[in-house]
Amino acid sequence: MKIHNRELTYKAKQLRANMTKEERRLWYCFLRGYPVRILRQKVIGNYIVDFYCSKVRLAIEIDGDHHYQENQSNYDKDRTQKIRAFGVDIIRFSNLEVMKNFEGVCTEIDNEIKARLAQV
Repeated sequence: MKIHNRELTYKAKQLRANMTKEERRLWYCFLRGYPVRILRQKVIGNYIVDFYCSKVRLAIEIDGDHHYQENQSNYDKDRTQKIRAFGVDIIRFSNLEVMKNFEGVCTEIDNEIKARLAQV
């Protein structure tokens, strides 16, 4: 399995240019200046994750309302398993969490990355 599907590179570039307001907030107000490098819209296998920290092999996903519909939920479970097959874990937050509990989301991401760095 290849970890990077080059056919998705253009789409990932488009997604970076058209981030949701929740993704933009998380990126510009926290992740962009984080002391460990984090990438936006990273291709992993046949998927694109919202944010990715390669040093600790962690993807961060920001889910909109459509992620909570039954068909999308099943797709997300399958997608998560396939991404984990590359040795990448995923943490998820809803758009609502990012907007209403921004500091809590940032703290959870920070704690997760620091815990993983301590294991390296």
